Amino acid sequence: MSLVPSVDLTDFTSGDSVRKEKFIKEIGKAFEEIGFVALSGHFLSEELVEDLYSEIKQFFGLPQETKDSYEIAGIGGQRGYTSFGKEHAKGRKEGDLKEFWHFGQYVEDNPKLESEYPDNVTVKELPKFNAIGKETYKMLEKTAKYVLRALALHLDLEETYFDEYIRNGNSILRPIHYPPITSEPKNAVRAAAHGDINLITLLMGAHGKGLQVMNHKGEWVDAIARPDQLMINVGDMLSRLTNNKLKSTIHQVVNPPKELWGTSRYSIPFFMHPISEMSLNCLENCVDEANPKGFEDTTAGEFLHERLIELGLIKK
Repeated sequence: MSLVPSVDLTDFTSGDSVRKEKFIKEIGKAFEEIGFVALSGHFLSEELVEDLYSEIKQFFGLPQETKDSYEIAGIGGQRGYTSFGKEHAKGRKEGDLKEFWHFGQYVEDNPKLESEYPDNVTVKELPKFNAIGKETYKMLEKTAKYVLRALALHLDLEETYFDEYIRNGNSILRPIHYPPITSEPKNAVRAAAHGDINLITLLMGAHGKGLQVMNHKGEWVDAIARPDQLMINVGDMLSRLTNNKLKSTIHQVVNPPKELWGTSRYSIPFFMHPISEMSLNCLENCVDEANPKGFEDTTAGEFLHERLIELGLIKK
């Protein structure tokens, strides 16, 4: 069974101070020790999850030329479709064995950001696809807001510290399709070992084996969530901000055993990004003699740009 701890967000939102404190301690400990947690009590309904999976399976089942018409040049894959094998992990040449779609932010009351972010792409063949994607995006963003409020309290910050930075943030919802494997992959896996760029990632579809997390001993352990849970992990931005107090853990999606090569895998991560101006300079209360400052000063926007170049998604 998964070695990743489980927590329940309704403890935090219950209005009961004892339960709230319990949640803060549990998620803080998990993110300091392994960087991953399985979370129930989120804001996604079962019906919404089922609808989203139905829509994305229909999309990835469309003819390749139809999908290719939604691959938008010049935006680093930030919106719409990215075809099979295009993305690779930092430091690797082999493309991951996946294709994916990106839903981005639905900006409210900020014309400047609205002009900066690329527009979401409408799939005309599937009339419900975009509405269901937007609703899922909003519910995951709401879940992430409360998780970050708990982490702010764990870090002795004001509870709403992150709120202003994540409102209209550059977050991405990424439905991924790992197609059936038809021949022995040459050095390629479904998603090579990597750390996430963002503040936190909320992952739908971590049921069954495939996702693995590297523990502090350098061992790969399976990360498996129940069907009603999201898998949540710390990204590199939050790790930098907290001077590695909260751990951004290396993880991968391995190829299934040969008898399951004929099956597709779907997973849907939500990458919670702040606005570009957010400072990622190490928090003063996370730096001391025992833990000297480990990262150079930067902003979320600068850090994201640097990493997208490393991933091969944008050119220098």
